[in-house]
Amino acid sequence: MEMIETWAERRRIAEQTRGERPWSLWGPYLSERQWGTVREDYSRDGNAWRFLTHDDARSRAYRWGEDGLAGLCDERGFLCLSLALWNGRDHILKERLFGLTNEEGNHGEDVKEVYHYLDAVPSHAYLKFLYRYPQAAYPYDALLRAGRERSREQPEYEIEDTGVFAQNRFFDVTVEYAKGDVEDIHMRVTAVNRGPETADLHLIPQAWFRNTWSWQANGTQPHPIMRLRPDGSVACEHPRLGPYDLTFEGAPRVMFCENETNLRRYAGQPDAPGPFKDGFHAAIVDGDADAIREESGTKVGLHYVLRLRPGEEASIRLRLRAGASPRPVDREDCLLRQRVAETDAFYDSLQDGIEDADARAIFRQAAAGLIWTKQLYRYDVRLWLQGDPLMPRPPSERREGRNRTWAHFAANDVLSMPDKWEYPWFAAWDLAFHCIPLALLDPTFAKNQLLLLTREWYMHPNGQLPAYEWEFGDTNPPVHAWATFRVFEIDRDRRGGRGDLAFLEGVFHKLLINFTWWVNRKDAGGRNVFQGGFLGLDNVGVFDRSRPPPGFGMVHQADGTAWMAMYALTMMRIALELAQHNDVYESTASKFFEHFLLIAEAMTDMGGEGFGLWDEEDAFYYDEVDMPDGRMLPLRVRSMVGLVPLFAVEVIEPAMLQRLPDFARRLNWVLENRPHLARLVSRWTEGGVGDRKLLSLLRGHRMKALLKRMLDEAEFLSPHGVRSLSKAHQAEPYSLNALGASFTVRYDPADSTSNMFGGNSNWRGPVWMPMNYLIIEALRRFHAYYGDDFLVEYPTGSGEHLNLNAIADALEDRLIGLFTRDAEGRRAYRGSAPAPVSAPDGTEPLLFHEFFDGDTGRGLGASHQTGWTALILNLLCNRARRG
Repeated sequence: MEMIETWAERRRIAEQTRGERPWSLWGPYLSERQWGTVREDYSRDGNAWRFLTHDDARSRAYRWGEDGLAGLCDERGFLCLSLALWNGRDHILKERLFGLTNEEGNHGEDVKEVYHYLDAVPSHAYLKFLYRYPQAAYPYDALLRAGRERSREQPEYEIEDTGVFAQNRFFDVTVEYAKGDVEDIHMRVTAVNRGPETADLHLIPQAWFRNTWSWQANGTQPHPIMRLRPDGSVACEHPRLGPYDLTFEGAPRVMFCENETNLRRYAGQPDAPGPFKDGFHAAIVDGDADAIREESGTKVGLHYVLRLRPGEEASIRLRLRAGASPRPVDREDCLLRQRVAETDAFYDSLQDGIEDADARAIFRQAAAGLIWTKQLYRYDVRLWLQGDPLMPRPPSERREGRNRTWAHFAANDVLSMPDKWEYPWFAAWDLAFHCIPLALLDPTFAKNQLLLLTREWYMHPNGQLPAYEWEFGDTNPPVHAWATFRVFEIDRDRRGGRGDLAFLEGVFHKLLINFTWWVNRKDAGGRNVFQGGFLGLDNVGVFDRSRPPPGFGMVHQADGTAWMAMYALTMMRIALELAQHNDVYESTASKFFEHFLLIAEAMTDMGGEGFGLWDEEDAFYYDEVDMPDGRMLPLRVRSMVGLVPLFAVEVIEPAMLQRLPDFARRLNWVLENRPHLARLVSRWTEGGVGDRKLLSLLRGHRMKALLKRMLDEAEFLSPHGVRSLSKAHQAEPYSLNALGASFTVRYDPADSTSNMFGGNSNWRGPVWMPMNYLIIEALRRFHAYYGDDFLVEYPTGSGEHLNLNAIADALEDRLIGLFTRDAEGRRAYRGSAPAPVSAPDGTEPLLFHEFFDGDTGRGLGASHQTGWTALILNLLCNRARRG
């Protein structure tokens, strides 16, 4: 039995990979917020937040997806399953998570709920979710009012601040899913009264069909339907998905309604026939018996009423299974216990070498969050622009609005989301970072995610990758190639040294087109200096780099140019890997090597014009902007922009050059005939450790000078990683006064006090996990060349000197320290907040934030952005390998 448990999840992943059994058919793909998204916005002004609000969501049918609490759905989202709750005091059912919109929150959009992803495996054979529900009326109005009244200088007003959880007056509601087979889903909902008094709790598990019939004529295709059988089970019949059966224990009130917009509420049609999408709310909260049916519909709810004494626990069980024959629920929870044991065994195998129990718990919850934030993403831009046949035509303004040039885009896929509430849409560079920890859990899924964004229904015909839903045409840092090669390496290690060359080659071919797009579109001056605009570092500049103020010319970006140098080196490295199996790639590798040299030259001497992005006096890289009088004005902000050049580093093993003599000849020709380029990036004739060759934007002097600033605790080095802006700008803000305009950048360790890019944009001081991860990786590559004898003072001014690998180790430990307990038992990411009440099973619930306070490490931004913060998995594995 122990061996079965150990390999059960790996067997399921292997069966999915080989196409034998589609374990991914059902998963946690249901969004946590479909309202307020671009997809559902059919307004004139493009204000998605106002067009379909949280208050609208219970009564308006969605066009492109669905949302729910602790929900599951199939991979096309036809049939959904989730939980609704009511404490007898709220004015609405709790069917979905509530939060403030970007306009309402003093620091942008912000979910105002307490929930945790406690456990999950890649096949979704076991999933566990904890929701903490107040017994008092949910403080919707208080949260809205405080969010609007507080300034950007004040912290966010959280639900804990309202006092509704005082004396533990809440229910812990745990939702668990266990698959008996690919299409056999067991659901257990367990509620515990954590308060001091007896309290009532209404549990309403609900299943429904996504509305596919209200938008365009279905022809002769039958309408999906749910029907109550004489034996008390519910038949769910869908023309595309096939029949499913829903069985459950106990004797709940079985309610049906239609997943249709409430036309009485939203269209001024008092005689419109119901029941509507909000029928369960009307029946339970408002007591409207006519709002539901008892026999059939497209949405079914099972209404259980529990009276729980203090500390009392109760569970209900459901089973959703493909087929037309009812099957009983597992009242003894035998399957659930088996899946838990298999999950334990799966993580034991992944955490080999991670001995500390606290670190293992962090690893497991971070992995759970990464799996739970998979989401079905549906968005056909052409249809969205044109409108649906059975609906009013979208306003004409839409033709000039967002995403109008992306009519080819047509997604209907499961994607890794940054955060299913605050960012319920994919972002290209976020997804690239997600794939690094995903490769530890499920390499095939990680590879497919990277391939997907290069498919013709995502990638623009001109070669651009879509940035993110709010504006596909914006630019994220070009990290797709880097993520592709890292996932290839992680997968190769898992496969015993056999790399997936088909995956690597498939992405590489598409990235050739994307690289060309960058060169043609983002090097406007033809100088090999790039202007990316957003590039992820949205709020770190002295002004919006995508839209310079009147009179200011083109902004030549230190980070944009360095990202492209990194891109060129990574493409070279991929080509070298492929060339070992097909020598045609040797010439391609040479081309990217030469392109890297040209970028390196431009960063030092922009187009031979005497301008460069490196400032020798300050020993730092700065953006520069064209001025009307012909000057190049450096923007002397010491920020992450100037550290990105560290990322452009590659070490070539001598054995590689021996295996690829044609590449070696081409490389030597360039170095011999263009020695001015060679001197910029390396002493090529002076091999490093093991006669390795180094390619980097930073030779020894510049690298040491840059690291001196980066490792200075008065500048970039915080107790929990590298800050995104030098702390020196706290006492001495950088001010630019030119052309009659004045701009200032000041260090903000926590939430930004600038609204330049909207409420949730902040790069003015906090620690960001992905950027720190790239810094650590770069240091390890430099160490591979320089070895143990190349020492740097760490921290700056301490008198202690370490090699670059040891410094990378130390930075890893600082980042890991965000989550691990300190000597007093506190976790830095929580700040001054007390540790939360443990889950009913004793688990300490954790959160994985978007970014972290540059002084204290307190978690900030999206509270469930396990996407890129899940890089903590890789950091923990790295620490385990070094012992």
